[in-house]
Amino acid sequence: MVSDCVDLTSPPPSSTPVRRSSIVGVAAIGVLAAVLVSCSSPTEETPAQVADTSTPTSVGQTLLPEPAPVSTTPDANEILATLNTLPVKGRAPKTGYDQAKFGAAWTDDVTVDGGRNGCDTRNDILRRDLTDLVLKAGSRGCTVQTGTLIDPYTATTIGFVRGQDTSSAVQIDHVVALSDAWQKGAQQLSPTQRADFANDPRNLQATDGPLTKQKGDGDAATWLPPSDAYHCAYVSRQVEVKASYRLWVTQPEKDAITDVLALCGANSPTIGRGGGVANAPRPPTSDTLPSPSPEPVAPAEVTPDDAAGAYQGNLPAETLAPTVQAPSVS
Repeated sequence: MVSDCVDLTSPPPSSTPVRRSSIVGVAAIGVLAAVLVSCSSPTEETPAQVADTSTPTSVGQTLLPEPAPVSTTPDANEILATLNTLPVKGRAPKTGYDQAKFGAAWTDDVTVDGGRNGCDTRNDILRRDLTDLVLKAGSRGCTVQTGTLIDPYTATTIGFVRGQDTSSAVQIDHVVALSDAWQKGAQQLSPTQRADFANDPRNLQATDGPLTKQKGDGDAATWLPPSDAYHCAYVSRQVEVKASYRLWVTQPEKDAITDVLALCGANSPTIGRGGGVANAPRPPTSDTLPSPSPEPVAPAEVTPDDAAGAYQGNLPAETLAPTVQAPSVS
């Protein structure tokens, strides 16, 4: 290809001198500059870099705050003092219990820590409790795609991968199970308060999925995490939550919590079932008195088990207890 540019750096032939005025000279300089610019060596244009939004973002790009971390070193004496302020009663009837009474599953429309931040509660807790996070692009730092859980309940490491067949490896446990709360005062809470309870980060812990089925709606008298090292923190969280929502404990539950706190350094007179001075007579409680007959109500079509306090739809439907029909009497 022949260049259209002329070498203007060489002087004109001496045989044809031309006198030019100063104005023409200035114009020539301008033309020369324009030609030199237009004839400079071409350069390749660097294409603009476009972010690949199809891949997950890293944890460093998180835009949403995490809920406050939960203390793993509670003051056992302070927790024991709080425990002693809780009413001691028997379980109320489970009549009318339904997880729907605690609001839509993992709703963001709550007033507790993490509420109304634009991200559902389940993902808030996954971001708080997991490490090595990879977040879904386009979710504004909300949705956890993968991560690693150092499970305090089992003292094991569990990998989390979001997916139809894999998400269940890590579930969110209600430390005070929904059904347990329902039978110990939550029936008297307003719908807003129950939704707050079900989404309160203090009452939520990411843990081994199958373990939540084992727990059911057990309290401290019937279930503690397999890892002894987490017992103090676990019962302390239960006491804190029950005090915050004005729930009560049963006597066996209080005894079990007292035992754990004594082993954690609380100044308790004795260690052992009873939680008080050895052989001291115990005042009667509602556990030892006959319960009043509940008012008749229309039976619910289905009363599912709490399944470890797993919120609506968090566990497969087959984990819920089926309705059992009473045998007919002829």
